[in-house]
Amino acid sequence: MVTMDDVARLAGVSKMTVSNVVNNRGGVSEPVRRRVREAIERSGYRVNVSARTLRSGRTGVIGLAVPEIDRPYFGRLASHVIEAAGRRGFHVAIEQTGAAASGEIDAIAHARTLQFDGLILSAVGLDGRERVPPEGDHPIVMLGEQDFAGRFDHVAMPNEEATAAATAHLLDRGCRAVAIVTGRLDWGLNMVTARHHGYLSALAARGLDADPGLRVELDTLTMEAGREAAHRLASSGRPFDGVVAVTDTVAIGVLRGLADAGLRVPDDVRLAGFDDIAEAAYLVPSLTTVAPDHAWMAAKAVELVTARIADPGRPTGRFVAPYELVSRESTV
Repeated sequence: MVTMDDVARLAGVSKMTVSNVVNNRGGVSEPVRRRVREAIERSGYRVNVSARTLRSGRTGVIGLAVPEIDRPYFGRLASHVIEAAGRRGFHVAIEQTGAAASGEIDAIAHARTLQFDGLILSAVGLDGRERVPPEGDHPIVMLGEQDFAGRFDHVAMPNEEATAAATAHLLDRGCRAVAIVTGRLDWGLNMVTARHHGYLSALAARGLDADPGLRVELDTLTMEAGREAAHRLASSGRPFDGVVAVTDTVAIGVLRGLADAGLRVPDDVRLAGFDDIAEAAYLVPSLTTVAPDHAWMAAKAVELVTARIADPGRPTGRFVAPYELVSRESTV
């Protein structure tokens, strides 16, 4: 059996350096790191995970459970989490929950079964007031808007505040009839309802009443659903000169749907999204959007879960990400 000592001799480094590379720790230069990895490849060395877990009580793996991995936002989040975890010497295993409470409960169970050191869970389906994750001291950090009464560390987006800012931005640009394309408001407490509250609060702050006829609720937050929503708005007969979309993905569909209806952005209708996905800057016109600090959220979630791994009894906290409203061509 090839040992770590064999790899160290082959690479011309110490056993500790090999251990640092294997465990993705810092303090090793990139040329040395490459040399050690090449020695591992040539020698066929394999880490004995079971033995390491028995010695340390840890696997060096954090779970990340998200609703859908094919959404741009969650892909970006995963990339930031992997980077932040790597800086702390952890690997990340990603699981998809399907935005369902059953999938989220399964993710918690899998994290324990697979002996992940901790779990970062983007909770959508779980309701902290009714369906609570299993009890236990397994380190879990929650992302999202669900309220678990302080049982878990929680990293949230500035959904209400930022959507209010996006709506106010449209009003400042001269819009007087701002529509919202959102998700189903009967889904419970989540980012959809929080962003809708932000929209309502911005209108109320300007002394404007929300027109229910300018609210389009979607069953799925997809581009095609956004396109169909724009068709519905355009054919409703109600005048509107601005649209707040619940996500950038939906906003892309709205942009297409408005073009289908012969409405120009921003000449006829101004449009704002939320998330600042990479595609937002490259649309024609480029999309005004809320840009939460994704890197901050990932780093904070990793910081919290690793702190809880080290000290399971520490107090929990709730943290809200900073954001920036990025003004682009769609609201000029």
